[in-house]
Amino acid sequence: MGTLKGFVGKILTVNLSNSEISEELLNEELAKDFLGGAGYCCRYLYDYIDKDTDPLSPDNILMFMTGPFCGSTIPTSGRFVVCAKSPYTGIWGESNCGGYFGPELKKAGYDGIIIKGASENPVYLDIKENSVEIKDASFLRGKGILETSKILKEQSGSSLTRVACIGQAGENLVKYAIIASEEKAAGRTGMGAVMGSKKLKAITVRGKKRQFEVVDSENFKKSVQRALNDVNKAFTSRMYGDIGTSAGIDLWNMTGELPKKYWTLGEEWEGAYNISGMTALEKTITRKYPCFSCPIGCAKKAIVREGEYKTEGEVEAPEVEALEGFGSMILNDNLESIVRANVLCNDYGIDTISSSSVIAFLYYLYNNDRINSKNLDGLNPKWGDIKPALEFIKKISLREGIGDLLAEGSDAVGKEFNIPQDEIATVYGMEVPYHDLRANFGMTIAYAIAAPRGPCHNSCDMYTISLGIPLDQFGIKTVERHKDDSEMAIMCARLQDYRALYSSLLMCNFANPLPSIITELIQTCLGLNCDIEKLKIIGERIFMIKRLFNLKMGITPQDDKLPKILLKPLEGTESAGKSPNFQHLKKEYYKYRQWDLETGNLNQEILNRLGLGNL
Repeated sequence: MGTLKGFVGKILTVNLSNSEISEELLNEELAKDFLGGAGYCCRYLYDYIDKDTDPLSPDNILMFMTGPFCGSTIPTSGRFVVCAKSPYTGIWGESNCGGYFGPELKKAGYDGIIIKGASENPVYLDIKENSVEIKDASFLRGKGILETSKILKEQSGSSLTRVACIGQAGENLVKYAIIASEEKAAGRTGMGAVMGSKKLKAITVRGKKRQFEVVDSENFKKSVQRALNDVNKAFTSRMYGDIGTSAGIDLWNMTGELPKKYWTLGEEWEGAYNISGMTALEKTITRKYPCFSCPIGCAKKAIVREGEYKTEGEVEAPEVEALEGFGSMILNDNLESIVRANVLCNDYGIDTISSSSVIAFLYYLYNNDRINSKNLDGLNPKWGDIKPALEFIKKISLREGIGDLLAEGSDAVGKEFNIPQDEIATVYGMEVPYHDLRANFGMTIAYAIAAPRGPCHNSCDMYTISLGIPLDQFGIKTVERHKDDSEMAIMCARLQDYRALYSSLLMCNFANPLPSIITELIQTCLGLNCDIEKLKIIGERIFMIKRLFNLKMGITPQDDKLPKILLKPLEGTESAGKSPNFQHLKKEYYKYRQWDLETGNLNQEILNRLGLGNL
């Protein structure tokens, strides 16, 4: 146990090239400056990765990291993050995951895992209290995530063994492959492909119960209770807890935030209700499936009891992004078929956002006579027909036929068929998430400014702020959704700093206790002197190290851009005819950050103030 409370004080290091296993002490100075999680990973990896590092080579380093709150009673504190240079974007790769793997890793005695090199043959890492082994995984080759997890749990002799693994997509280096644990996923930026490139099929963890050590136990408990009260009384907590993440689909259909027909349909879509949260609650949802220390329970289990998409017992219910991607994006209103698509993605191991968007792009091209069935292994992806999409999921994961191209992403498809970049809904090579920025102009910043990991709805969730989340203490105020002025740019920048804190503390975005309570938790848990102003500095520092990493990878201000397909005004909803002035928002954002709009250079005084001046 290190001197900094909240942490175990040790990080496991594994070099798969020579099977060397070692431990290193947690860098407490980095932990104090970046708190843990993604911030710690980024500052650590900054020194070892550069523009020439091939993301799928042994030179790339894959890090699993927990946060200081992980394993505690703080609401939604059970998450972990996986980071590396992304094979999909070529910049910062980061994806966090819920479930129970993170707390179990801490119980086993580690704050994180550093994976270096690459094995010649498939292996898995078996972590127990005082025991770490690299084991043969050839018997798991070609198996999906569900079967892999089941086998390894049974082999371990305990149902409480936690498994993080890849499916066939990760093995086949699909650029947007996921790492899954307990049917939760580290989904974006292709961390599963990095794991696959190292021939690391899985990591199993089983620890012993450890007391979570804090500096001030009595006041820590009081702060946790205040945080819990805030989370439990929030409207969003009740909404996501009762219905799930798809609770907003009906509303977004009216406001224009629901993307439809590959971003080209403005009118309300009559099929939206059939795939909404309320319909799922009536037809398929069976129960909540919460992560560790989560009072909300947004994740759900589902059953399809009859018909061609009948499930074998309970499966993970699709989250909102899967419902949109395999629903409104291709005009499919068959809820049960989306349950099937979600199961396939989760088992093969591909990101539901990128995979569904790549597939929807095919529908768009096919139905606009830009490609034909001969280009698609004989498949005919007509609007509303899910069956070709289900075939594409398999082909992508196994890299069969057209799937080999699709596994490279939308930009690769566009290049193959000579489609202008402005018709492809990607930024930095990655598909944008499913909150239409024409309905919420703040999402323009979330998608276009690659400071974290490329287009990301979690690092700047202005659609959540529009619901009235109380973050005034951090200087974040609700802005009218269709404003594209300096106020919107400033609020987005401040929200990015705030969510950067979440990426390091590793709390869920759905838990939003007052910022002052977070300062209490940091003080009573870690023992760090913290107030709102210091919290702002830490958040900005975490955000800025990710921007610095991306600058090191070679990005420029010219790369911070949006395709026209996302900006073209549509008709039919309350966002009819509206589109943000992107260039003005970008200019105001750069002005607030004090970044040079021509060169991308950051302000040296700000870097010095953040302790990043030497970078």
